[in-house]
Amino acid sequence: MTRELTCIVCPMGCGLKVELDNDKIVSVSGNTCPRGKQYAINECTDPQRTVTTTMRCDGGVVSVKTDHTISKDKIFECMTIINSYFAPLPIHIGDVIIKDIFGANIVATQNKEAAWTIN
Repeated sequence: MTRELTCIVCPMGCGLKVELDNDKIVSVSGNTCPRGKQYAINECTDPQRTVTTTMRCDGGVVSVKTDHTISKDKIFECMTIINSYFAPLPIHIGDVIIKDIFGANIVATQNKEAAWTIN
């Protein structure tokens, strides 16, 4: 079986061909650097993704992401965990909001200050 992929490691976007035999990688071709070969191997054996989403907080939502990739098959479970949390304000870019979901932390990607009301 042959899988065709486009490498996303660098801007070159090499067209990769991965030859598989019973889900075992036989060869990788089309890559112009070793990173492309490793990308193809990872994508065929354990695809990883960065999760970007929003999280509830006072006054609405704040944008967040994982600080490392997680297995693609864990994304929905990760989202269930994120959706069960409520982020306290103030929040600053880079703040860890949830620690260690499948080896990644959930970090803020925007600033959100506490809403002050004057009566």
